[in-house]
Amino acid sequence: MQVEQCEKFSSDRLTASRLCAEDFSILCQMHQNPSVMATLNGIRSDAQTKQYLHRNLEHWQRYGYGLWIFRDKTNGEFVGRGGLRNIYVDGNDEIELAYALMPAYWGKGLATEMAKAMLKVGFETLEIVQVVCMTLTTNQASQRVMAKVGFQYECNIIHANLPHVLYRLTTEQWQQNHNQNS
Repeated sequence: MQVEQCEKFSSDRLTASRLCAEDFSILCQMHQNPSVMATLNGIRSDAQTKQYLHRNLEHWQRYGYGLWIFRDKTNGEFVGRGGLRNIYVDGNDEIELAYALMPAYWGKGLATEMAKAMLKVGFETLEIVQVVCMTLTTNQASQRVMAKVGFQYECNIIHANLPHVLYRLTTEQWQQNHNQNS
């Protein structure tokens, strides 16, 4: 698989492009938004965002995939970020589906659209076998997104010293869901 195959893609309303160093300022906007960061371990300073960006750029170099920046197709505005990341969670190496949107885009089905597009890249292009997704036990909106795209609740865990729910989706489950919804 060539990295170029997953650097850019689109969905009905969004375009996605591989995270790059030039995305620092929009990540700072997201990381300093109290509403967004309420479920993502709190506000991050510019220095913390720089470290976050560096870690995620290194992830792309190491694995050939990672975070994408999502923009509105009609006006190019920054909607959010999402991706597939290798992480260590609850004692296991996993690939996580992650997403976060700016508040102006909440409640419009865009997190679900992002998740579906990223899973398509993950399962079809990258040939990933299974993906996990997690959120705080109190984040009902994110849990609804997980359920809509086919994730199954697995267990409660402690992640980043906070109570989370862990969901999982296998290739087989995704293919069944994808075929039923086609």
